[in-house]
Amino acid sequence: MRNVASRILATAVLACLCASAAVAQFPGLTLPPAGDNQRSVVTQYMGMVSVTVDYNSPDVHAPNGDDRTGKIWGTLVPYGMASLGFGNCGDQCPWRVGANENTTVAVSHDVLVEGEALAAGEYGLHMVPGEETWTVIFSHNTTSWGSFFYDASEDALRVTVTPEKAEYREWMAFDFLDRQVDSTVLALEWEHLRVPIKLSLPNMVGLYVETIGNELRDSPGFSWQNWNAAANFVLQRDSENQHLEAALEWADQAINAPFGIGQKNFTTMQTKAQVLAKMDRGDEAQELMAEALEDPTANPFQIHGYGRQLIGEGNPEEAMKVFRKNAERFPDTWPINVGLARGYSALGDYGKALEHAKMALENAPAEFNRNNVNNLIATLEKGEDIN
Repeated sequence: MRNVASRILATAVLACLCASAAVAQFPGLTLPPAGDNQRSVVTQYMGMVSVTVDYNSPDVHAPNGDDRTGKIWGTLVPYGMASLGFGNCGDQCPWRVGANENTTVAVSHDVLVEGEALAAGEYGLHMVPGEETWTVIFSHNTTSWGSFFYDASEDALRVTVTPEKAEYREWMAFDFLDRQVDSTVLALEWEHLRVPIKLSLPNMVGLYVETIGNELRDSPGFSWQNWNAAANFVLQRDSENQHLEAALEWADQAINAPFGIGQKNFTTMQTKAQVLAKMDRGDEAQELMAEALEDPTANPFQIHGYGRQLIGEGNPEEAMKVFRKNAERFPDTWPINVGLARGYSALGDYGKALEHAKMALENAPAEFNRNNVNNLIATLEKGEDIN
């Protein structure tokens, strides 16, 4: 009897070991992932902010080869919370979103998920599928196996999203569908379904301003070009004008930083003038730009570019003054006559504009320039503005 009992016990232990091997790896051994559900890691950046998803990827066809198309959603992956028959989540177990260990999402900085705040960190990802909407759960627990030990008290965030139909995908995968500097769409895709999740940054410009400010305190701050580039970043990206004080400080440092770091030239003066204009300090901006236009560092291309900027801002009269100033300083050089043509055209004098466009054709330095001027001439001959 003792031998029989020993054999029964040994068989039971072996069965337990085999069952354990089906769901976990033996510590210290490098073995293929359980169920051959291969691990995948995908990372996407929103500017400097990274989003990383780490998951194990099941396929539509079962390990025995059975085609489970049409049997994934609502069957293999049940709708709503479910009972997994193991662990401590009872009948309130969400889907693990993949296979094996927790699927995790790590964000390097604070983000918004579907408009809701999620702090920087790593989270276990679970979902509650539904026929119409899904609940996406970010859990503070990142180290469990599947959802067996899911605990709602560990939730960091829950959001609701709407699934949509998609092209067939054999292997469950995460992808990033929209990739902007301040937002992206993380999408779960499997079989014929896609679950999109919108991620965005609460203050992309502010994040960069803080980072750039710290960087300028180190070796990058020993270059006027970096101070100038920092100010220009705010000019180009800060649509709500929340960081103009920082931009003005940086623009001033580009001009006046000690030990020869700052350089007073057309580029730095123009940048500071643009910041002043955005701060509604127009008189100071105009005074500084007048000085920049006379500065020895100003070249005809920079002055021409400023004239075109004024046209774009709806100020053709001031633009014409700039183009004439360019002609006084750099007569008979390219692109003086192109500028005068654009200035006259912006003022509605197409005859004068055509005259200068034809003069520009005579001293165009390359075929590319000649082609462009010929296009301007053709437009003016039709009585149309070339700007």
